[in-house]
Amino acid sequence: MVLRRGEPGYPERLLDCVSPPARLWARGDLSLLDRPCAAIVGTRRATAHGERAARELGRVLALAGATIVSGLARGIDAAAHRGALDVDGATCAVLGTGIDVAYPKAHAPLQQAIGERGLLLSELEPANPAHGGSFPRRNRIIAALSTVTIVVEAGVKSGALITAAFALEQGRTLAVVPGPIDVPQTLGSNELLRDGAAVVTSMADAIALLGLTTPVRVADLPPAGAERRLWDALEQGAADLDTLCTRAALPAHEGMAAAGELEVRGLIECSLTGELRRI
Repeated sequence: MVLRRGEPGYPERLLDCVSPPARLWARGDLSLLDRPCAAIVGTRRATAHGERAARELGRVLALAGATIVSGLARGIDAAAHRGALDVDGATCAVLGTGIDVAYPKAHAPLQQAIGERGLLLSELEPANPAHGGSFPRRNRIIAALSTVTIVVEAGVKSGALITAAFALEQGRTLAVVPGPIDVPQTLGSNELLRDGAAVVTSMADAIALLGLTTPVRVADLPPAGAERRLWDALEQGAADLDTLCTRAALPAHEGMAAAGELEVRGLIECSLTGELRRI
């Protein structure tokens, strides 16, 4: 479908975008843009730690009710989209190509999944191939659609810094996952922190930035079931999910779902190294 500025269906958040696109091609569920939206962006050359953090952020924020917005690039973008899809959550990819062009080609299955289960957007006409200028330009759309932009990893020349600049210019919240001071992939994002960006050191931080924190009492947990078993397993102390699943005798998929629910309820938090702990 084609969305035209000034006509019904055009995303309202784009009206204060820098140079709002006159037209947008869309495939998928436009109602996902009515939810709180979080952009999760970063370098294509992500570290394993960065990809893990982006995927976990995508998963937890999607479980909390947010739509995950990113650009379907390699590295951080793809990890964030996959995190949302892992939990059947909402995700929107803003493309730097025509809506029917897969770039990189290896992401064709991921792009198809987002089109079927989420939302694809592009200001370029169908069949328009990738070219260098289209990717920085689409970043303004990613930032405008989102209440919060979270930069997970970005080198000093990363395109994610362009998204960060657009977020600030368009009056959105900018947040950053801090990284080591001697890793090239985090030098640019750490500079954003120095300049005043909000810091995300846990999943609870990210949920709070979107205003989605919904804490409950432990007494509200069911007396049995995966959530209670995982909670009880944390009695022995913080641990990664694999260790907790072993303690609780839970299959990995049940443990992952239970951990997500406990995070959304505000009972546990996950550090960016993957360790879960009670709050």
